[in-house]
Amino acid sequence: MTKNPDPASAPAVLLDDVVKTFASAGGAVTAVDHLSLTVRPGEVVAFLGPNGAGKTTTIDMVLGLASPDAGSVRVYGMAPRAAIARGAVSAVMQTGGLLKDYTVGETVELVASLHPSSRPVEEVLERAGIADVRGRLVGKCSGGQQQRLRFAMALLPDPDLMILDEPTTGMDVEGRRDFWAAIRADAVRGRTTLFATHYLEEADAYADRIVLVRHGRVVADGTPAEIKALASGRLVRATLPGADSTALARIPGVESVEVRGDVVSVRAHDSDAVARFLLTSTAARDVEITSRNLEDAFVALTTDPRRTTEGALA
Repeated sequence: MTKNPDPASAPAVLLDDVVKTFASAGGAVTAVDHLSLTVRPGEVVAFLGPNGAGKTTTIDMVLGLASPDAGSVRVYGMAPRAAIARGAVSAVMQTGGLLKDYTVGETVELVASLHPSSRPVEEVLERAGIADVRGRLVGKCSGGQQQRLRFAMALLPDPDLMILDEPTTGMDVEGRRDFWAAIRADAVRGRTTLFATHYLEEADAYADRIVLVRHGRVVADGTPAEIKALASGRLVRATLPGADSTALARIPGVESVEVRGDVVSVRAHDSDAVARFLLTSTAARDVEITSRNLEDAFVALTTDPRRTTEGALA
């Protein structure tokens, strides 16, 4: 049951011209710089950026752990702490929050007792994929199992909004796949998810929308396909023993040439020109042309051309 009286009437998350600064030895550092963002109910949104981009500071404000110096943050039309008090928001953080001398089951039961209403303990253990280790001490659990435990605890209040910070750290491939299957199933039922991750393939595969931030500002916002399209050019790869990288670099529109053994990779705005040269002027074979991936777009859109040495605020 939704914790918001009318969730359709308000965005799940609304940040309006938010600013957050911190004092440092060199003066004030702006971690979030006039950032505006709207997340609609039921969306699965990846919130990505390099270290120091302002991701964690922004998430802290959505969770009510920090307050903006300017602008406003609303969660389902409420102040963040009010939304959390209603059980509308849960978070799965990367570290902390676990008592190593309790069992998995005891930990979930303890947290469930703190909520005025809660999903059944057995249900969340099963949904998080850790029902089979409920009797194991938390300190004896693997990193992936501990992260699943955090997920189980976050499910207890049946939140409308789930905030995830590096949620699959320590999970194996199967565990990551099962985790995201559960998140997507919840999205179909209307739960909103905002997550930060360094696994770009997860953002590409499971997010409805990707928001890229740099220096506390949004630099790109769109579907995974739209974000990837912002990284212009394509990659041409071919098998070519003894490739002449200098000749390839002279082709108009070529950005870079990389030779590894008998394989040459050329990034270029005009992939047709590169392919034509390889097929007509060299002995290249197995020529393939691919579009840029999310990693290419991430690097192109978030790399700081100034190569700043300012202190990092995540």
